[in-house]
Amino acid sequence: MLKNLFLLPFFVLTAHAVADNVLPPVTLYSPTVCFACVDYADHLRKNGFTVTVKPTDDMAAVKRRFKVPKHLQAEPSAMVGAYFVEGHVPAEDIKELLREKPKARGLAVPGLPLGAPGREFSSPTCDTACTVLDGDTGQGRVRRELYDTLLVKSDGDTSIYARH
Repeated sequence: MLKNLFLLPFFVLTAHAVADNVLPPVTLYSPTVCFACVDYADHLRKNGFTVTVKPTDDMAAVKRRFKVPKHLQAEPSAMVGAYFVEGHVPAEDIKELLREKPKARGLAVPGLPLGAPGREFSSPTCDTACTVLDGDTGQGRVRRELYDTLLVKSDGDTSIYARH
């Protein structure tokens, strides 16, 4: 019995640590047909999130409800915990936001940058080059763009949260 009492603090601390690492569910709103959004939801799932996808024909209404500034809008829009996630934000950025818990409205990756989760072409990391030459025309096609994840503060101002 005394031995079990000795181990009790260990089990309480372990259970508390596990509870702290549980990720809140993600509700992801996307246009009715959006394959990049499906790939993005898959990226979040592979990184430990439970994702519910809600297709909608009125993304503008979703963005108004989340109060996403117009210049930050993208596809898709999501809610995770108390934060909105606008666009193809990497899962590691969302996890960092949830750990830090800043006073903010959310994260945004405006537009649809190539190479962002769900927007990858054959090489999401561009190990050798970020341009692929088209064999027929000899023209280059960008395979990955540099982009920033922006923290959207309570007043709507932004700051760079992560660079990719």
